[in-house]
Amino acid sequence: MNMKKITIVSAFIFSSSILSHAQGADTVIINIGDSSKVTFEIKNQKDLQTLKKYDLQAVVNDMIIKLEKRDTTMLDKSSQAYLKETTDAPVANITGTEENWNTSWKERDRKSYQRHRTYQSLNFDVGTNNYLANGKFPDENNDPYAIKPWGSWYIGVNSIQRTRLARTFFLEWGGGVSWYNFKFQDKQTAISKDDNMVTFLQDQRDVDFKKSKLTACYLNLSLVPVLDFGANRRKAMFFDGHHSESVRFGIGPYVGYRIDSYTKQVFKEDGDKHKERNHDSFYLDNIRYGLRFQFGFRDVDIFFNYDMNELFVDNKGPKLNAFSFGITL
Repeated sequence: MNMKKITIVSAFIFSSSILSHAQGADTVIINIGDSSKVTFEIKNQKDLQTLKKYDLQAVVNDMIIKLEKRDTTMLDKSSQAYLKETTDAPVANITGTEENWNTSWKERDRKSYQRHRTYQSLNFDVGTNNYLANGKFPDENNDPYAIKPWGSWYIGVNSIQRTRLARTFFLEWGGGVSWYNFKFQDKQTAISKDDNMVTFLQDQRDVDFKKSKLTACYLNLSLVPVLDFGANRRKAMFFDGHHSESVRFGIGPYVGYRIDSYTKQVFKEDGDKHKERNHDSFYLDNIRYGLRFQFGFRDVDIFFNYDMNELFVDNKGPKLNAFSFGITL
C-alpha cells in the first residue's frame, strides 16, 4: 500500500472534508507492515463520539478491496452508510465480496418480509378425483357412472393468503377456480336429461368410442388453519425458491359455486375423429362445500378434498359425494 491511497480513504472516513495536519489536532498513527501507515487526525474532541458510531471494520474491508484493485478514487458509499445500526444486536461486517454482499441483501430481505403478517402465494392443485355412493365406489356395483381414476384429473388454481396468528399457527385463506373431470369407465356412457332427472345410459351409435367424461368447474373459497412447525411466515413454494425443511399440516372448510359444466364424447367415424360437447347443468348442485386436509414438507403439499354435499341435486341424479386428492405446487 502507498501513502497516497491510504490518505484518500482515511479522509473519506470522517465525512467532513479532506483532513489536513492542523495545529492542535490529536493524531493517531497506525503502522502497517514495514512501510505503510494509516493516520487518524481528530481536531475536535466531540468528533470522538461520532467516531464511535462508525463500523470501522466495514470501512477497512471496503478500503482493502479498492487498494487491491489499485483504485485511488473515493469509496463508493457515503459516510452515513458506515454508521452502526442503532440496535443491541451485533452489527454484521460488510465485506466487498460478491458472495457476502448477496448474503447481506438476502438477510435484509428476510428481515423485511418477516415484519409482515400476511403473505400471498399462487398455488396449483394437481391430482385425481372420484366419488362415493353410500361410502362405496360405483365400480363395485358396475354402475354406468363409474369412472377411471387415471384420466379423471382434478386441477385447481388458487390465490392463497397466509396470515400468522401465533408462532407456529397460521391461517391460509383465499379463493380460486377448480375443475372436476369424471372420465367414465365405459367409453359409450352418455348422460341424458329430462324434466325430472339425469340418467346414465349407453350410446348406441355405430361408432368407435374413445372417451366419455363429465366436467364441472367451480369458483371456490377456502379457510384452512395450519400448524407449521418451522414457524415459516411465508409458505414455501416450488417455483420461487423459498424452501423449508419443516413439517406442516392443516384442515379446514371450503365452499364452491358452479360456473360451468359439460359432457364430452370422443369417437371415430369413417376414420375421422370427432368431439362432441354438450354444456348443461345436468342437475349438478350449484354449490359444493366440504373439508380440505393438507400435509406438507419442503415446498410440496399433499391435499385431500371431500365434498360433504352430494354432486347432484337431491332426487335429480345418483347420490354421489365427490372427492379429490393430489399435490399442491
